[in-house]
Amino acid sequence: MASNSTLVKELREKTGAGILDCQKALTETGNDIDKAIEHLRQKGLAAAQKKAGRETNEGLVDSYIHPGSRIGVLVEVNCETDFVARNDEFKAFVKDLCLQIAASNPAFVKREDIPASLIDKEKAIYLAQAKEMGKPEPAWGKIVEGKLEKFYQESCLLEQAFIKDPSVSVKDLLSQKIAKIGENISIRRFTRYQLGQE
Repeated sequence: MASNSTLVKELREKTGAGILDCQKALTETGNDIDKAIEHLRQKGLAAAQKKAGRETNEGLVDSYIHPGSRIGVLVEVNCETDFVARNDEFKAFVKDLCLQIAASNPAFVKREDIPASLIDKEKAIYLAQAKEMGKPEPAWGKIVEGKLEKFYQESCLLEQAFIKDPSVSVKDLLSQKIAKIGENISIRRFTRYQLGQE
C-alpha cells in the first residue's frame, strides 16, 4: 500500500486541495483515495456556495478569435482580487469560457437573464407542438417543461455541458473553480460575433 505522504501528494494533484485538507480527508475515509476525492469535492462545493455572495469587482476581459476569423468572442469574468485575476488557473478558466461561447453560441449567461416575454413565447410554441403531436391534455404541462429545460440548456452558458468535459455543466465547472481558487467568481457578460450575422 502507498505511504501516507504518497497518497497526500496524489490527492493534492487530483484536487488542488491543501495538504492539511488532504490529510484530514484521507483520515476520515480510511485512506481510500476515491472517497477522499469525493469528500473534498463535497466540502469544496459547500465552501463555493458560501463564497457565492461575496462581491466580485476584479477580473479579466478576454477575447478569442476562431481560426479563419469568422467567429469572435469577448467575455468578462469577475473575481474578488486582482491577485486571482492574474492566477494561471483563473486565466485558463476564462479562456475555456471563450471557447465554450464560440462553439456553443449561448444567448444568455443564466436563465434569470432571459426576458419573461421570451419564455412565454417559447412556452406557447411548445404547447402548440404538444397539441399538434396529439398528446393527451394532462401530458402537455410536462412536455412544455421538458422542452423549456432543453431551451435553457441550449440558450444559457451556465446550463450548457462543458465542451471539454460534457459530463460537467459550465455551472458545475464554475463551482469547482470557486472551490479550488478560494474566491467568488462570476461570469458577468459576453458578446459573440459571427461574420455576416447580427
